[in-house]
Amino acid sequence: MRAFNGPLLLASGTLLMVSASPVLAQNAVKSFSVPAQAAEKGIPQFAQQANIQLMAPEKLVKGKQTSAVEGNMPVREGLERLLAGTNLTPVTQSNNIIVLAENTPAPAARAPSVIKTAYEATATAADEPVSDGDVTEVIVTGIRGSLSKARSIKRRAPNAIESIVAEDIGKMPDLNLAESIQRVPGVAMSREGGEGRNITLRGFGPDFTRTTLNGMEVPASSDGLDTGGVTLNAGRAFDFHLFASELFNRIDIEKSQKASTEEGGIAGTVNLYSARPFDFRKDFTVSASAQGNYNTLNKKVDPRVALLVSKTFADGKFGALVSIAASERTVHQEGYSSVRWTSPFVNGDSWADTNPTVTGTPSGDCGAADPLDCLWAPRLPRADYFGNDQKRVGLTGSFQYRPSDDLLITLDVLHSELTNDRLSYNSMEWLLTHGVAGNYTGQTPRSFTVGADGKTLVAAAFDDVTSWYESRHQKSESAFDQVVLSGKYNVNDSLTLEAMIGKAVDDADRSELRFYYRSVPHYYAYDYSGNEYVPEISFGSYDPNNADNYINAQTASNRINTVKKENFTSRFDATYAVDRLSIKAGLSYNDRTVSYTEGLGAAPTFDPSDYTKPFPVSDFGDGLDGPGLLPFRVADFDAIAAAGIIPAGYTNNAGAAWKVGEETIGAYGEINAEFDIAGMPLRTNAGLRYVKTNVTSQALVSGTPVEVNVSYDNYLPSINAALDVRSDLVVRASYGRSMTRPGLSTLNIAGPVFGYTTRTVGNVGNPSLKPYESNDLDLGVEWYFGSEGLLALTVFNKDIVRSLRTDVVTQMIDPSFWPAIYADPLYDTSYNADPATVPYTFTIPVNNDDGNNVKGFEITYNQPFTFLPGIWSNFGVASNYTHVEAEDSTGLSPNSYNMTLYYDTETFGARLSVNKRDDYLLSEPGGNGHVQERKYGPTHVDLASFYNVTPRLTLTFEGINITDEVERIYGTGDTGSMDLTREYTHTGAQWILGLRYKY
Repeated sequence: MRAFNGPLLLASGTLLMVSASPVLAQNAVKSFSVPAQAAEKGIPQFAQQANIQLMAPEKLVKGKQTSAVEGNMPVREGLERLLAGTNLTPVTQSNNIIVLAENTPAPAARAPSVIKTAYEATATAADEPVSDGDVTEVIVTGIRGSLSKARSIKRRAPNAIESIVAEDIGKMPDLNLAESIQRVPGVAMSREGGEGRNITLRGFGPDFTRTTLNGMEVPASSDGLDTGGVTLNAGRAFDFHLFASELFNRIDIEKSQKASTEEGGIAGTVNLYSARPFDFRKDFTVSASAQGNYNTLNKKVDPRVALLVSKTFADGKFGALVSIAASERTVHQEGYSSVRWTSPFVNGDSWADTNPTVTGTPSGDCGAADPLDCLWAPRLPRADYFGNDQKRVGLTGSFQYRPSDDLLITLDVLHSELTNDRLSYNSMEWLLTHGVAGNYTGQTPRSFTVGADGKTLVAAAFDDVTSWYESRHQKSESAFDQVVLSGKYNVNDSLTLEAMIGKAVDDADRSELRFYYRSVPHYYAYDYSGNEYVPEISFGSYDPNNADNYINAQTASNRINTVKKENFTSRFDATYAVDRLSIKAGLSYNDRTVSYTEGLGAAPTFDPSDYTKPFPVSDFGDGLDGPGLLPFRVADFDAIAAAGIIPAGYTNNAGAAWKVGEETIGAYGEINAEFDIAGMPLRTNAGLRYVKTNVTSQALVSGTPVEVNVSYDNYLPSINAALDVRSDLVVRASYGRSMTRPGLSTLNIAGPVFGYTTRTVGNVGNPSLKPYESNDLDLGVEWYFGSEGLLALTVFNKDIVRSLRTDVVTQMIDPSFWPAIYADPLYDTSYNADPATVPYTFTIPVNNDDGNNVKGFEITYNQPFTFLPGIWSNFGVASNYTHVEAEDSTGLSPNSYNMTLYYDTETFGARLSVNKRDDYLLSEPGGNGHVQERKYGPTHVDLASFYNVTPRLTLTFEGINITDEVERIYGTGDTGSMDLTREYTHTGAQWILGLRYKY
C-alpha cells in the first residue's frame, strides 16, 4: 500500500480507493476545481472535493486521463464530466462506496444493486411526488439532467409512465404546460391563439384524460374563440394554459392503469406537482426570473416574472415555500376566413338569374336544375382580427412539518387567475344566402370562374353585396383555488399510512357584446386563383373605411356566461411492505359539481355611422402569405357606452342554467411484488378498484325545478409486469379496465323542447348514461443504454366496449319532468300526451355497446452524444414517434413526431424542438354540406437556450413558434376529398429574453 496525496491506492487489492468522508453525497451541489490530468490524480482530487468514496481496479485507471471539472454542480454531474472519455462508469454501490468499472453491459442482476446513474440510485418511485419527505431531492440542472431523471422515473415505475422534470428550480422546459406535455410520446396538443390549451393522448380527446394537481383531481376552465370549437369550457377537458409553468417542477403522464390510481381517464392520467420546501437540499432557496416576450406580429414586448422562496426551520422539522408567477401577453391573431364554403343547392336556394359571364365548365353533378347552383363558394368571406390582452397570475404556498423521520404533514395552497380582454373585428361579405338582393341579403352575380375540378367557384364578381362588419368585445376571467392537506406516517418498518383531503374551485365567466354593422349594397369580387387561402379582393368604388357607408346596426349578442366547478376529494391509503412484497389498500371519496348560468342583456338596433373608428392596427395582414388583408372601420365600443345605447345589466336566463353533480366512493386493493425468473427480476403490480358513482342533474324547466338522480357501479381490475431481462433491458406488459364518465353537456337537462302534439323530446341530455369503458393492453420493450440513453417501443390497444351515440329512442319521460310539463302553458290534456301514461320519442345521447378500437405504437429514442469527440460530445437528441388508428377518429392525428436536438454544458445549453402532427378530424358530418371538417396538422418549432453568467445568474433566450406556423381549418366538400379552407390565421413568433437568479 502506498500513500497518494491523501487518498489510498490499494495496489495489493488492485483497487484504487479514494475517500474523504464515509457519507455518500452524490446529490449535493459542490464547488469543483479539478484540472484535466492523469486518472491516478484526478479521481482522488475529485473525491476529496465531492466528499465521496470511489473505488476502481488499478489496471483500469492506469494510463487514463480524466477531464476537467470546474464550477458548482451536483456530484453526479461532476463525476460524469470527470470520467468523460475514460470508458469508466459507476457500476455498484456497497457500504457507501461507489465502484467504477469499464463501461460495458453489466450481467443481469437485481435492479436495486445496479447504479446506472446517480439519479437512478436516489430517484423517487413514480407513484409518489418528488416532495415525499423520505426522498432525497436531486437538484436538476441542465437539459441532460432533466432527461436523466425522467428516464429514471420511467424505469422504476410499475406501470407505463412518462415524466417531465424541471431543468432547474421553477423552470419547466416550456412557457406552457401543454407545450411541455406535447413532447411526450402519444401526446398531441391543440393551440389556440398561439398557445397550447388542451391535449389529446393516444388518440383520445381532451375529455378522456384525467388531470390531478398535488394528488387530487382538479377542474380548469377558461375562455376561447368560437373558431376553436369552445367558448367557456364547461366540460371535463383541462385547460392547461390557465397555469404558469413556473409553478410546477414535475409532470407525470400515466398511460396504463393501476388500482391505486383513481378512475376517470381512459386515455391516461396527467399528474402535476408544484414545489415543496423539503424538495430542496438547502435550508434556504431563492429563485427569481424576469423575461421580456416580443411578438413579431404585434411588435410588443410583454413582461413575465417569477419568484420562489423556500426555507426550513427548527433543524429541518418545518419548511415553508411560497412562489409567484405573473405575466402579460398580447396576442394578435390575423387571417382570412370563408366561414365555410357551401353551394346554393346544399343551402336550399339558387343564384339570382342574372346571366353572369362564366369561365370554365361546372360539373353540375349535384342534380340542380342550373349547374351553377352546384358550385361551392365561400359563405361569408372575411378578413379576421382577434386582439387579446391577457394577464396571468399564479401563487403557491407549501408548508411541511416533519417532527420525526416517520411523520410528514404537508399543506399545499395554489391560486391562479387568467384574464383576457378580447376585441375581434371581421368584415363579412354576405354570400351566406343566394338570390335577389334586398334586406341586406342576396346579390347580383356578374362573373364566375369555375375551378379545374368543376365544383368550386374560385373567383366571382357581384353587384349589390352587403357587408356585415362584426365587432365583438369579450372579457373573461378564470380564477382557480386549491387547498390540499396530506400526511404520511410510518407506523413501523412495514406499515405506512397516508391520507389526503382537498378542495379545488374554478370560477370562470365570460361576457360578450357583439354588433353587426351593415353597409349599403356595393360591388364585390374575390379571386382565389393566385392563393387558395387568402383571395384578392376588390370593392370597386365602395370604400369600407367610409363611416357613411354603414347604415344599420344590430346588437347580435349581449350576454354573460358563468361556469363554476368544485371538486372535493378525500383519500386514505395503507401500505404493508415486507421483503419484496407490498400490499396496498385504500378508500376515496369525491364530490364534483359543475354549474352553468347565463344572463342576457338588451339588444337594440341603431344607426352605426357615428359610432365607428379606424381599424386598430396599421399593418393588418403583415406576415401572412397572400395578397394581404384590407382594413375597415370598426365599432367604437367606448362611444357606444358613453351614448348609453346599450342599457347596463343582464336578465337571468333561468331556463338555460343547469347543475350536474357526481359523488363517487372508491375502494381498491393492490399487490406489488418482485420475483426472480431465471435470474431475472420480475416486478408486478396487480389490483382491483371498485367505484360507485351517484349522478345528480338539476335544471329549471318551464319554471319548475327538476332533478334526476342516477347511480352505477364499476369494477376495474389491472395488472402490470416489468421484467428486467438485463440490467439495461426492461420488458413491460399491462392490462387494465378503464373508464371515463360521459361529458357534462350530455348529462345536463336544461332547456328541453317538448312537442306535445308529436310526443317528441329534443335538446336534452341523458343523466342515465353510463361511462365509456375500455379494456386496455400495453406491451413495451425499453433499452436503457449507457448512463442516459433510452430506446423504447410500446404497442397499445384500447378496446372500447361501451361508448356513446345520439339516437332516436321511444321511452317514458322521467317522473321528475312531469310537474314541469303539467305547468307548461303549451301543454293541453286534449293532446293525449300525458307523460305519465304515454311514451315520447327522444333524440338523445345513449350508450353504444357495439364497440370501438384504438390501437397504435410509440417509439422513443433519447441519447446524449458523449461517445463523440470534443465539442460534439455535448450534443444529444430526445425524440419520439407515435402512430394511432381508431374507428372514431375525431381529434386523432394518425402520426405525430417530436424531435429535440440539444447542446448542454456547464456554462451554456440550447435545444431546438420540432413538433409535428397529421391533420385531424373535427366533425363528421361537417356543417353546410361537408362530409368532414378537419384541422391542419401544424409543425411547431421552438427554441430554448441558457448561458450561466455566474453560478447563480443565468441569461435565457427562447423562441416559441419561431416559424410563425399558421392555424387552418378546412372542409372536405360533398365528396369528402375537397380542401376548402374555412379559417386561415397566424399569431406571429415569440422571442423571449430573460434573466434567472438562484441562491
